[in-house]
Amino acid sequence: MTQQNDSDAQTYTPPRVWSPDTETGGRFASINRPVSGARYEQELPVGEHPLQLYSLATPNGVKVTILLEELLAAGHDAEYDAWPVNILEGEQFSSGFVAVNPNSKIPALLDRSLEPAARVFESGAILVHLAEKYGAFLPTEAGPRAECLSWLFWQMGATPFLGGGFGHFYAYAPEKLEYPINRYTMEVKRQLDLLDKTLAEREFLCGDTYTVADMAVWPWYGGLILDNLYEAGEFLDVASYRHLDRWTRMIAERPAVQRGRRVNRIWGDEDKRAPERHSASDLD
Repeated sequence: MTQQNDSDAQTYTPPRVWSPDTETGGRFASINRPVSGARYEQELPVGEHPLQLYSLATPNGVKVTILLEELLAAGHDAEYDAWPVNILEGEQFSSGFVAVNPNSKIPALLDRSLEPAARVFESGAILVHLAEKYGAFLPTEAGPRAECLSWLFWQMGATPFLGGGFGHFYAYAPEKLEYPINRYTMEVKRQLDLLDKTLAEREFLCGDTYTVADMAVWPWYGGLILDNLYEAGEFLDVASYRHLDRWTRMIAERPAVQRGRRVNRIWGDEDKRAPERHSASDLD
């Protein structure tokens, strides 16, 4: 990372009114726009199961496929069709996808077991919807439920600092800038320390029980340890968080987690990806 001194750093003066013609650069510059809504007409495919998932095996997408595979492993009738949405190609801006998620982000779920069919978007909302639908992985007693939801919503609020903040400036921005990298690294290290201290006192995030909170947090912070997310493992010294490491590797051994990680994965070795998933045999 290039060091910048105050004397040679360029100062940016924002205009009075920001223009959408401003060149933002970076990996996602070609698809980012300051407006919402569909950009082209295309219907979504629909399979035979009540649950239709439109997603990609990013950390946010993996949360949901892990839960679905855990539900199936626990004996629940949670069969689903999973369809890939290539966000780098802008497929999240089709009219069909926008109808399921007006925010144009994966994952998005269409629950056709309800009348009328219900769309569910935002990964945390999908986790709660499915956990409540099947009565699993979300405590029903008031105190444990509050603890679980607190950690789930912590993940939803904290991870943008890891992904959109640290990940963007460390890995995707067109140039390395010291201030934003240091700013977001400070916060990510604080989050890692919080998780490590919490997991020093309990087996799972919410105590002795594996819940949707673990499924939500694991793909992001476990990804730093297992997958060297953003190639930042050494930079963040993730190996020093011993209790987080223990928790990460314990969850990685779960067969449903291993299966869920493959769903809607369109990159990597063939035996580690299943772009579409319509039955258990697609992962066997």
